Amino acid sequence: MPRTAMPTGARWAEGGNRITVRGRTGPHTLFVRQDGPADGPPVTLVHGFPTSSHDWSPTVPRLAARGHRVTTFDLLGFGHSDKPRRHAYSVLEQADLVEDVWRVLGVGDTALVAHDYGVSVAQELLARDPARITRMAWLNGGLYPDLHRPVRVQRLLHGPFGPLLTHAVTERGFRATMRRILGRSVPDGDLHEMWENVCHDGGRLLAPRLLRYIDERRTHQERWIPALEGYGGPTLFLWGPADPISGAHVLARIRRRVPSATVVELSDPPAVGHYPQIEAPDEVAAHLARFLGAA
Repeated sequence: MPRTAMPTGARWAEGGNRITVRGRTGPHTLFVRQDGPADGPPVTLVHGFPTSSHDWSPTVPRLAARGHRVTTFDLLGFGHSDKPRRHAYSVLEQADLVEDVWRVLGVGDTALVAHDYGVSVAQELLARDPARITRMAWLNGGLYPDLHRPVRVQRLLHGPFGPLLTHAVTERGFRATMRRILGRSVPDGDLHEMWENVCHDGGRLLAPRLLRYIDERRTHQERWIPALEGYGGPTLFLWGPADPISGAHVLARIRRRVPSATVVELSDPPAVGHYPQIEAPDEVAAHLARFLGAA
C-alpha cells in the first residue's frame, strides 16, 4: 500500500487558527486545528520536541474519517504558536495552556494521544485530572527519566553553551540527527517540512529553553510516574523499538509496570524508531483508529 504523504507545513497551517489562551505567565496565542465532525468523540493529539502538530498530519484525516473530533495544536514555543524569546518554558504551563485550549474550544472529556515531549504534558494532565481522559495512547517518549537517552545534539543544546550552539544548527544537521533516531526511511521532503516548522519565527533558537523539560521530568517524576502507572482507563503503548532515545529498553519496563495496557511494538522489519507517526503513518493511524473506536 502506498505510504500516506505529509502535506506541506503551509497547507497544514491553512487548516487551523490562532487562538489566545492563558497560562500561568499570561496570555499566549497558539496555533490550533479541529478536524472531523463537531459532535464526534473527542481526541486530542500532543506533539513532541522539536517539531509541531504537523507531525500528526498523516494521522488526523484517518481519525476524522472515522468520526472523531480531532484537536491538534502547536505547544508554546513550537510550530506556528507564539515563541517568546526569553520565556521560562515549562511543562506545567504547557498543561495549563492545553486545559485552556479545551475550555475555549468546548472540549470536555477527551481521549489523549501523546508523543515525545508531549508525553510529559500528558503525564501532568493525568496527574491533575485523570477522570477527564477517556483513554490514553502513548508513542515513544521519556516516560521514565532514568531510561531517557537524549542524542548528542540534545545534550549539547541542554548544556551551558546551548544558546551559542543554536546558531550552528542547520537543516543538514537536523536531517542527520533525524536519520539516526528513525528506524524506517522518511522522504527528504517530509524532513524538510519538519525543519521548516522548527525554524518558523526563529524557533530553532529556543531549543535550550525548551529542553528544560528534561530536568522537569526528574523534578516531577514522583507525580508523573504514578499518574502513568495508576491511570485506570484504556491504555495503548504504540512504540517504535528501534528508537535509541526511548525504544525497546522502555517497553521492557512498561510491560512490567503497566501490565493491563495494550502494547503494540512496531517491529516488522525495518523496525520503527522514534517517530512512529512519521515513519509508519498508516500503521499508526490504523492502530489508533481501532483503539479509539473500541467500546
